Amino acid sequence: MFISPMLLHKSDHPFDDESYITELKLDGIRIIWTKFNDRVRIYTRHNNEVTSVYRELTNLDLPNGTVLDGEIVVSDKNGKPDFEACMERFKSIKAPYDIQYCIFDVIQYNGEKLTSLPLLKRKELLEEIIPSDHPNIATVKWIQGNGCAYFDLVKQNDLEGIVLKKINNSPYEIGKRSHSWLKVINYQYENCYITNLRKDKFGLILSFLDGKPAGLMEFMPPDERKKLYSMCKVHSENEKFKSVEPIKCRVKYRNLTKKGKLRIPSFVEWL
Repeated sequence: MFISPMLLHKSDHPFDDESYITELKLDGIRIIWTKFNDRVRIYTRHNNEVTSVYRELTNLDLPNGTVLDGEIVVSDKNGKPDFEACMERFKSIKAPYDIQYCIFDVIQYNGEKLTSLPLLKRKELLEEIIPSDHPNIATVKWIQGNGCAYFDLVKQNDLEGIVLKKINNSPYEIGKRSHSWLKVINYQYENCYITNLRKDKFGLILSFLDGKPAGLMEFMPPDERKKLYSMCKVHSENEKFKSVEPIKCRVKYRNLTKKGKLRIPSFVEWL
């Protein structure tokens, strides 16, 4: 039985507040683990069943009527989450990567719905029911408050970000994007040129200032798109793209891919 997970809102900055806990934001694939009628089924947050992809998670000995929420992560040689490797493993069980299911919440246990329980009670239960010796499963650790210091450590180690979760009056809100859970992304910034406009749907080809390809940008506020179209000077086109005179802008992105391109770039400002 699939249960749609609780989603996060964004916060532009970390903050220190003892009424929140702070967790590492894991750079992987959100997974809902379920067991009903003695059968484990595993789903992505979009309700795609992927049990056969993650067979190593089907032997977790928990009672029927259990639903867990967490993130599949693949770590690199330095122990940092490697999103590209995680996607390779998602696409093929033959990919040579070990997975870790990092569990941060329990939605249901032994047939009892736990969504109305306080956050810390759900965390305590997780520590009780999740075995510490499973090679592919772990619980996500947290601290109370200290969001700013935690985020500084994240930046120092080039990790994805943090999640701040409200302690009190914080039920698990199924299928909702809640302000009780806030993500703060450790964005990187780069100055680039826009060189091409995609025709079929909005998308901009970027290049670094040295001319090397920087990737595709699909995120730009509507008002900035209008400005873009007003300043574009098209000098050639083909079936898919319009080539324009380079327009300089600043973008933010998650990290560089292994091919040296920007991952999920989005517009910040014109330069």
